[in-house]
Amino acid sequence: MDPQPTLPQRLDAVRQDDLPSLHTLAAGIDRDRDAVIAGLTLPWNSGVVEGHVNRIKMLKRQMFGRAGFSLLRKRVLLAT
Repeated sequence: MDPQPTLPQRLDAVRQDDLPSLHTLAAGIDRDRDAVIAGLTLPWNSGVVEGHVNRIKMLKRQMFGRAGFSLLRKRVLLAT
């Protein structure tokens, strides 16, 4: 039974396939390899922050064209 291939081995396999869009993905992963490895191996994530950003964007979309920044600010602060 083969051990799991490493990230460089997987990227090499992608480059050997005839899928140009995946070649672009592999090049992007290579450019930022340290960040990709950190994102896959470290126990921390930004899920909570992303949830708050998503909530604020939803409030902003609901209020589009209805009011100014001061009302949006009040809704964001009261929605927490």
